[in-house]
Amino acid sequence: MGSEVEAYTELIRENLDFEILLERYPYDRELLEGIFDLILETVLCKNKTVVVASNEYPAELVRSKFLKLTSAHVQYAMDCMRTNTTKVHNIKKYLLAALFNAPSTISGYYQAEVNHDMPQFVVSGR
Repeated sequence: MGSEVEAYTELIRENLDFEILLERYPYDRELLEGIFDLILETVLCKNKTVVVASNEYPAELVRSKFLKLTSAHVQYAMDCMRTNTTKVHNIKKYLLAALFNAPSTISGYYQAEVNHDMPQFVVSGR
């Protein structure tokens, strides 16, 4: 078991460029370490299913998505936390959902941000 934990720890650290994230966001060290721990915990989960945002998914699907996360996805999850103005009752569940959905929603999120900040560049009628 120990070697599995070590192997996944190393793989996730590399995938996330974790040391670079820590350098880039020195004041968010606790949050970054919490996100890292959540990713590792989820990847190591031995259950057959994992509940994300009230939906049950096969653990293999969740593991696969989490092993593909990059530093951009972590930054996206951090942005979601920073810009959220509603009360989050369970931070762990919120982050789990943000990370799980990051690969699917990151592009749309940043496009919406650009559209909001620079409406003069929005192309209509595509």
